[in-house]
Amino acid sequence: MPRSNVAATRADAYTRITSEIITAIESGAGTWRMPWHHNGSPTTRPINLSSKKRYRGINVLALWIAADVAGYSDGLWGTYRQWQAVGAQLRKGERATAVILWKEFKSSRSKVDDEDGEGDEDERPRLFARTFAVFNRVQVEGYEPSVKAELPASNRIERADAFFQALQIPIVSGLYDAHHRIDEDRIYMPAYGTFASPDAYVGTLFHEAGHATGAKHRLDRDFGKGFGSRARAMEEAVAELTASFILADLGIAHNPRPDHAAYIASWLELLKDDPRAIFTASSKAQQAADWMHAHQSALQQAVRCTA
Repeated sequence: MPRSNVAATRADAYTRITSEIITAIESGAGTWRMPWHHNGSPTTRPINLSSKKRYRGINVLALWIAADVAGYSDGLWGTYRQWQAVGAQLRKGERATAVILWKEFKSSRSKVDDEDGEGDEDERPRLFARTFAVFNRVQVEGYEPSVKAELPASNRIERADAFFQALQIPIVSGLYDAHHRIDEDRIYMPAYGTFASPDAYVGTLFHEAGHATGAKHRLDRDFGKGFGSRARAMEEAVAELTASFILADLGIAHNPRPDHAAYIASWLELLKDDPRAIFTASSKAQQAADWMHAHQSALQQAVRCTA
């Protein structure tokens, strides 16, 4: 594909999805409800019909928005052909949702002389964005998925507690507000009883854990150089998305927090000025969520080795 076409496709994807996110933020700004807030239902864990793999990063956010706007009650998505392959038929008049798949290709450029004067093709791998049209299970007929039992709410909270413990991030409880101290690498949380619900406590805890993943000895995340005065807004978006991804994985609702009202205007300004910003934030949040999941496996392996 010519480089100009690749750039145009990528820019179009950035602009289209960012526009949808801006609309969702503006429509929920009065109640502090952002497109990454959810109820923890299976809808918030979008899965591809054919591969059975979970969607990731910006695609999760795009599918959350589509499901919320249309009122879909299922997290299963597939292309037209994928639904056809399982004998399902798309309902007339249904509209698709766009997702992005990043593909790698090698671009042969001009020859570069090596030490012997021989010329070698420069075939460095490059990425380009390819969009796919997908449909939710609610949009098709003739498909009956297997129903999986959901964990009781109390079990999900217990699982969240164990999940956080595996991260081994120091925490101090009993303060007036929630925050992560970078200099101490420690999370400070208000007392459990001061939260409106167990979900609210867990959501706040994983928001602060999202911040903690950016420490130099973890993911070494710093938006200062690329985003300047908007670095704080980017970091807050990453922490919020990280909490949303993890809570969706755990089947726990992620509800709005009034203290984030101050960030709504800065998020909107950032996204309107830079359509790529939400893609970066989603990618960094997915990286943070992956780091947390990796520590679950590492802890389980350590337990097995010492047993």
